[in-house]
Amino acid sequence: MSAVVAKVRKPLIEGYKTYHDITEDICSPTEKVPNIWWIVGMVASLSLLAFGGFCLLYTIWFGIGTWNLNRTIGWGWDITNFVWWIGIGHAGTLISAILLLFRQKWRTGVNRAAEAMTIFAVICAAMFPGIHTGRPWFDWFMFPYPNTRGPLWVNFNSPLLWDLFAISTYFTVSLLFWYTGLVPDLATLRDRSTGMRKKIYNFFSFGWTGAAKHWQRWESLSLILAGLATPLVLSVHTIVSFDFATSVIPGWHTTIFPPYFVAGAIFSGFAMVLTLMLITRKVLKLEEYITLEHIESMNKIILLTGTIVGVAYLTELFIAWYSGYVYEQFAFYNRALGPYWWSYFAMMSCNVLSPQFFWFKKIRRSIVWTFVLSIVVNIGMWFERFVIIATTLARDYLPSSWSYYSPTWVEVGVYILTFGLFMTLFLIFCRVAPVIAVAEVKSILKSSGDQYVGPNAKEHHHDDHHQDETIAAKVDDVAEDTTYSSSSGVSAETDTQTETEEVVVAPPSAKDDLKKVEGIGPKIEGLLNDAGIYTWRQLANTKVEFIKEVLDKAGPRYRIHDPGTWPKQAEMAADGLWDELKKWQDELDGGK
Repeated sequence: MSAVVAKVRKPLIEGYKTYHDITEDICSPTEKVPNIWWIVGMVASLSLLAFGGFCLLYTIWFGIGTWNLNRTIGWGWDITNFVWWIGIGHAGTLISAILLLFRQKWRTGVNRAAEAMTIFAVICAAMFPGIHTGRPWFDWFMFPYPNTRGPLWVNFNSPLLWDLFAISTYFTVSLLFWYTGLVPDLATLRDRSTGMRKKIYNFFSFGWTGAAKHWQRWESLSLILAGLATPLVLSVHTIVSFDFATSVIPGWHTTIFPPYFVAGAIFSGFAMVLTLMLITRKVLKLEEYITLEHIESMNKIILLTGTIVGVAYLTELFIAWYSGYVYEQFAFYNRALGPYWWSYFAMMSCNVLSPQFFWFKKIRRSIVWTFVLSIVVNIGMWFERFVIIATTLARDYLPSSWSYYSPTWVEVGVYILTFGLFMTLFLIFCRVAPVIAVAEVKSILKSSGDQYVGPNAKEHHHDDHHQDETIAAKVDDVAEDTTYSSSSGVSAETDTQTETEEVVVAPPSAKDDLKKVEGIGPKIEGLLNDAGIYTWRQLANTKVEFIKEVLDKAGPRYRIHDPGTWPKQAEMAADGLWDELKKWQDELDGGK
């Protein structure tokens, strides 16, 4: 059944794609030999990873003293980078969970990569507090479990411990969400693979067959995880902001931090998604699936969240002035005009001024402008975290303790390690799994493909019903002939199939989703389409014997299916008896 779509709506899938085209275009990069750009990227990533790994081992061997932390500035690049990476990981959950609940179709082109980015970013972020504990081999002391250490427990009043719980929960739910979405596509890769590769994909696809019951449970689980992940989008960076807001240090002790941090996290996360996806769409030739509509939609969110962050900056300045609290006023004066003035103005220009360019549609839809500004935004968000941490700690209540912080080569190297790790994981992901959700893109083809919507649409939904009814009538007439025998001794069903193929020259532009029938998956739906069956009404009027013959000819893996109930289920679907159909399907087992 086709959805009603406004004619003025721009398409999200270009190139007049078919379902087969979508599978080929998105899955083929995982099956072909990697191109030169992927190899160059992997070599560069592994080089960064090797240098950063050396710096990490150097830190563990010689201790935190290799960093330029001192009695005044106890947090430096480590916590700055931790908060920055956590912020980058926010866009994945927002795109996956919140936009799924709001049924935003443009998410389908970018959600898979954004979810992967979330997981990899959280892994990078988790390194820094682990190292900063000084003795990471004792990190298991932080977990509250029954022990024999007497009164030695973690401090449950500390937001640092809240971080541990919030981020581990966030990582777990994000991982489940990402993997759940991957299952149907891993099954697609399994069916296209051979040998050991097929066995590996078969293991990780959990025996997915594409049956109606599988899709029903998959959609239910996706909605449940979306519901769980949505509050995490708000809570995780809120708790990270409590690391600062619950202190009594001027410049930190403010109630605006939670919403301000959340908006900043979404701001930087979307910028990183754009940076990655603009490169990915070019290298993997996915321009027809990650279109200018996707890019413009994300740029609008960057403009919104960037404006919110700008308002938060100005609010902080106003509250410091209005409070009359001299120490709070000095903290912000020191940020703007103190020794770190350069970082403050870098933050303001990158985070407040640069997103305002997206008010102009030409810039929002420009690949070059978007790529440059997305990098500028992430540079600005890093400076924001540096300004909050370093400038505040560098000037405390005791002038004799004032100092100036700059990182050592070891700290810079550990930061480089996270880039190497992040890019290595992302490049491996691009090689082993579809970087775009195949099943979800297919689900919006009829409502967002450029052959159906937009100025270049070739097929219009208001013509579909007439064409569909014409073909249905022809197939129904042919199906009735299955009761007669052919004079040549060949079964009538064979003649029926031949005649059907001659009558149905091209598939209708508005097909029904035959997978709604219990027992029919994407592969069997394709077989039925090849046999000239595109709608529920056609399937309802087709003899079971003919369906059985189609399955038998397709091979042993399809021969095991029993289509005895399929015509009746299709008839109920065509008549709109969904409640009765669902009740009956709950009693069936794979359509039997």
